[in-house]
Amino acid sequence: MTAPATGDLLVVGAGGFARETAQAVRAAAAADLAAGRAPRWRLAGHLDDDPALHGTDVDGAPVLGGCDLVHDHPGAQVVVCAGSPRDQAVRARLVRRLALPDSRYATVVHPTAAVSASSAAGPGTVLLAHCVLTAAVRVGAHVAVMPHTVLTHDDTVADFATLASGVRLGGGVRIGRGAYVGAGVLVREHTAVGAWSLIGMGSTVLTDVQPGEVWAGSPARRLRDAGPPALAELHRQDPRTAPGGAPPPSHAPHTGRGPQTPMGSTHA
Repeated sequence: MTAPATGDLLVVGAGGFARETAQAVRAAAAADLAAGRAPRWRLAGHLDDDPALHGTDVDGAPVLGGCDLVHDHPGAQVVVCAGSPRDQAVRARLVRRLALPDSRYATVVHPTAAVSASSAAGPGTVLLAHCVLTAAVRVGAHVAVMPHTVLTHDDTVADFATLASGVRLGGGVRIGRGAYVGAGVLVREHTAVGAWSLIGMGSTVLTDVQPGEVWAGSPARRLRDAGPPALAELHRQDPRTAPGGAPPPSHAPHTGRGPQTPMGSTHA
């Protein structure tokens, strides 16, 4: 069989998450070459809406222009690398704005990540260095999984969620759409973290977290409602859902191959 040709990959965003993803793409290319096969992708550059970055280099990769230039490169694969605990909905808004089909989105997996044959990650998802997906883990689309995160058997992570570095999920955990789980969080087995909720770094989650809420501590307790951007997304996906409602079902994931993340810079 003929080896697949190397394709271009555009990273939308030029902040920390985007830079980490770019490094993961380079690591994947190096691993492909070391294995004697053509790299899946060539890092074509970053797209970012900050005009001050246009024409500059970020860690050796050019910033080609604004995010909407994805439409000028129809043959390139794309990964959207924006996000912040201050606005966990920015990635969802940007994906909606770009309105690309799933087939345009790459699934980036760092070569040191361990993804079992029974696990899958969706389009636009990034798995950074030393992540572990043990058995029958389902990760949706446009999910950011930071380094040294462990997802154990039967976990499900819905679209647009973020799992920061060092998160540990027990078996059968459900992470809702757009949820942000901070660095070093531990989540007890068979626990649900609701859509567009936020868990503070270092917390231990022992009971279900309702959608659109901020929890922190050990054990984690409710502090307040999530911020306006997260609540707007929660209302958008189900106008009947307010903080205290039931977590929505997760997006059905797709399999994919592919890298990594802090949080991104591009405006939405």
